[in-house]
Amino acid sequence: MTTPTLASEVFPADQIPWDTIPSPAYVLDESRLRRNLALISGVQRESGATIIVAFKGYSMWSTFPLLREYGIHGATASSLNEARLAREEMQGEVHAYAVAYSDTDFSEMLALSDHLTFNSFSQWERFRPQVLAARAAGKQIQIGIRVNHEYGEVETDLYNPAGPYSRLGVTRAEFRTDLLEGVDGLHFHSLCENGPDVLERTLEVFEAKFGDVLPGMKWVNFGGGHLMTRAGYDTARLVRLVRAFREKWNLEVILEPGSAFGWDTGWLVSSVLDVVHNIKDSLILDVSASAHMPDVLEMPYRPAILGTAESDVLEHDYLLGGTTCLAGDVIGEYSFAAPMKIGDRVIFNDMIHYTMVKTTFFNGVKHPDIGIWHQDGHYEVVKRFGYEEFKAKLS
Repeated sequence: MTTPTLASEVFPADQIPWDTIPSPAYVLDESRLRRNLALISGVQRESGATIIVAFKGYSMWSTFPLLREYGIHGATASSLNEARLAREEMQGEVHAYAVAYSDTDFSEMLALSDHLTFNSFSQWERFRPQVLAARAAGKQIQIGIRVNHEYGEVETDLYNPAGPYSRLGVTRAEFRTDLLEGVDGLHFHSLCENGPDVLERTLEVFEAKFGDVLPGMKWVNFGGGHLMTRAGYDTARLVRLVRAFREKWNLEVILEPGSAFGWDTGWLVSSVLDVVHNIKDSLILDVSASAHMPDVLEMPYRPAILGTAESDVLEHDYLLGGTTCLAGDVIGEYSFAAPMKIGDRVIFNDMIHYTMVKTTFFNGVKHPDIGIWHQDGHYEVVKRFGYEEFKAKLS
């Protein structure tokens, strides 16, 4: 199985009339999403894995009917709010995992979930009576324990769940085989936009540390970070790894990517509000790194912009910044072929996965619309944010 050629299967970005799209806006391209869903569906079919969508990376619920159309029948939730969204809008299996469950939320989380994974044995012990009571009353619930095999190849420490002193998952030294009664599966997650080569090395470590536990399990959740929709990703290798693991251990395998669903499916449309000069020329945009694409500052990384290049490559260099009062609300320096003026559009690429789910209303700056560019060439605004959303966030 190979990754499809991208250019011939999607609506060309240069044919979208950007000036007609109200700014600012996150714009998802239906054709790109369908391309990703077709590939993910193929991996699910050929590998025999169960693939669910991780809401922490992609939770644009207006597109959930498309996900169901391609055989994605579940979601993984990290909170009670996400679990409710999964049950109400995804309308499939709800797989819940949280670093810790509170007494006030747990009963509702249990009622909403089909799979529920605990981050520690102390949490399992605390809530096991409620789980057993629910099972006795007829509730069909699968229980998992997240483990930490202490192996990761994530370059940025902020995103490395298997780093030193991680609070995420149970290490082998702390694993309680005496508390496995009622536990159906194990969950690990240590990938971050990685390829199947990293998964293969990860599985070797995982099996070495927890292989003795696997015969008593029904399933293993490989977590997220499987960026199978990225160009050049070896999907055939991923399929082989999953098949081999399933056959070796006679277990169900669950994958829960988030980025893979939204990868390269759309843009953040912005416009120039002002051009200022302080030794260097700066463009003031109607979007913010701090409020609308926080990974630019957290990771950090440099987002791609359509029609631009690195500084000193094209004729006109500009620093790009947002409208918040944060001095560091700066996206980076880019070069443009022509001088920029107020009202010109600046289109940030690949802004659908993770970006939308992490936005804030910091400074009360205008929140971008959420829209869909449909395959037939028409644009639909599915959500417009106003004062009431900003006000509702506080009291």
